[in-house]
Amino acid sequence: MSIEINKEVARRYYEEFVNERRLDLVDEIIAEDAVDEAAGIGGAGREAFRQHATWLWETVEDVKTTITDLVAEGDRVVVYWRMDGIHRGNMFGVPGTGRRFVGHSVSLITFRDGQVVRYRVLPDRLGIIQQVAS
Repeated sequence: MSIEINKEVARRYYEEFVNERRLDLVDEIIAEDAVDEAAGIGGAGREAFRQHATWLWETVEDVKTTITDLVAEGDRVVVYWRMDGIHRGNMFGVPGTGRRFVGHSVSLITFRDGQVVRYRVLPDRLGIIQQVAS
């Protein structure tokens, strides 16, 4: 698959799957054997991605992700993105506070045949905690 197709699927992951809450996209854009490596949330298989998204929607009210940059090479896409929302559930050990926050993250997504096979994310935990816990 081409780098451009992988970049488009990465865009759809954030814009359609996360922002539009389209769980129906999982079977299309996530491989059956995909691994979600999000610490404490992830797991193997498509169901892990559904659970991760559901956790996010329950934890962050009005969540909106915005891609700020995409870099791709071979079968990998690096996504720089921002998340805006209201902290409602336990996130990084902090119970819901009702505070609005903006968090920045970097994700590394590996593809096979136009589908996600591995998802890693490095959020700015400290920056988010400082906003919701202060």
